[in-house]
Amino acid sequence: MNSLNSILVEGNLVRDPVLAQTPKGTPVCNFSLASNRFYRVDNETQKEVSFFEVEVWAKLAENCAEYLKKGRGVRIVGRLKQDRWMDGEGKNHSRVKIIGEHVEFKPDFSGRKEKEETAEAPKETSSTPEPVGVG
Repeated sequence: MNSLNSILVEGNLVRDPVLAQTPKGTPVCNFSLASNRFYRVDNETQKEVSFFEVEVWAKLAENCAEYLKKGRGVRIVGRLKQDRWMDGEGKNHSRVKIIGEHVEFKPDFSGRKEKEETAEAPKETSSTPEPVGVG
């Protein structure tokens, strides 16, 4: 039985998305997201920024690569995935990233008049995607 692994995060892209394809031709798109948290300490507002790596697959990857740009706001629903690998020197490494299954594009206030769009992953991308490699 699967354990619960679900995440919802909202923020802005810190770089343009990068679209690639697996050796079998499956589109995969990667981008980074900054999410802000504001809180008060002694009547002074504090800001905490967290950065997340996001990976999306198939048609959702193509839509994200086409419509998202640095600075654009998004809401991601997905799951966490941990990658582990050993480098050439025998040192172990680990990284946790978000596998996006639903991406909501927030309105773009950069001067372009685009309506709020939503891209949803096709049902078949909810299974484990083909690995692209580590690094």
